Amino acid sequence: MPISARFKVLLAGFFSQLLCLGIARFAYTPLLPLMQQQTVLNDASGGYLAAINYLGYMAGALLAANLNNLRLKDRLYRLGLLLAIVSTAGMAVTENLYIWSFWRFMAGLSSAGSMLIASGLIMHWLLSQQQRAELGIHFAGLGLGIALAAILVDVMLKLQFTWDRQWLALAGLGVFLALPAWLWLPKPRLTAVQTQVNTKDLPISKRFIRFMLLSYFCAGYGYVLSATFIVTIVERMPGLGGSGNLSFVIMGLAAAPAVLLWDLIARKAGYLNAIILALFLQLIAILLPLAIASLAIVLISAALFGATFIGVVSLVLTMAGRLYPAKPAKLMGKMTLAYGFAQVIAPALTGVIAEKTGSFSAGLLLAAILLGCAVLLLFWLSRTDETAKQFS
Repeated sequence: MPISARFKVLLAGFFSQLLCLGIARFAYTPLLPLMQQQTVLNDASGGYLAAINYLGYMAGALLAANLNNLRLKDRLYRLGLLLAIVSTAGMAVTENLYIWSFWRFMAGLSSAGSMLIASGLIMHWLLSQQQRAELGIHFAGLGLGIALAAILVDVMLKLQFTWDRQWLALAGLGVFLALPAWLWLPKPRLTAVQTQVNTKDLPISKRFIRFMLLSYFCAGYGYVLSATFIVTIVERMPGLGGSGNLSFVIMGLAAAPAVLLWDLIARKAGYLNAIILALFLQLIAILLPLAIASLAIVLISAALFGATFIGVVSLVLTMAGRLYPAKPAKLMGKMTLAYGFAQVIAPALTGVIAEKTGSFSAGLLLAAILLGCAVLLLFWLSRTDETAKQFS
């Protein structure tokens, strides 16, 4: 199989991440302060919309976890690309919180298609073609998508685009991003031989699954606060007004190459040890700005956070695909449900706390505590479980 074919498939996933996650899902983060200035949104309703978005992602994860038909998965992946464009444009045509909620839910569904269904389709293609089963290039699209969204929002702010014109401009860009994402992912084809050779599932203990789900829930809570509120948090820090989008750009740019680095770390140290390290560094990233509120520290924190959260996601989903090569979305979906459930709770709860206290500090401290729990759970698992030792 020519090398170019492998990269075209991985780039299809890359562009789907740019669209479905960078634009449809995460453009909301840099746009939130502007929408709070120009519309009815406040901290509580802003957190509510973020929670609805993650609820859509969670619904998509549940769907992905229960799909077995590869051709149906392919159709839903392509539907997700269309939903990403439509839901982004839909945000511009109303100021009704309930209609916004609908569009954020749809954006969440589309991001599940790119994150999970596309991951499963790409993993299946790689295994069926006897290619190295790594998703680093695919997930690099998430980091660059975050950076792209933040840069575009910042440029449009300087051009004095209103919040609604920004959403429409992003939807227009989404049309161009959808083309390679649509065209470069081949329709799934299976042969009996490929199925027998490449898709033998590994034995997994129930204890391993329980610990992984609980730790991934804690990781999801820690991740979503910065991913949702980082721009708003930085904008409100003394002396840091105007630096919010810069922190989001740094976060995305750090995430893009980090997935490839984490693939290398996982090869040397094992997947589970790499996940533990990434979560520990992410914990430090959240604590840094709580301890020292300076621009340099905030940007270091953003870079460290970006480099680690994407590593956790990529490593967990790659490990899930290796455990269940016959049905890679099976464990991917379960893990993402745990991750997504935390992402529904965290922004809504944090938004309410911030609205009442005027600060995100309490929410960030809780996120740090839960990340610490995730690190301890996985460390214990890696030392006591036979399944875990295969990946340590």
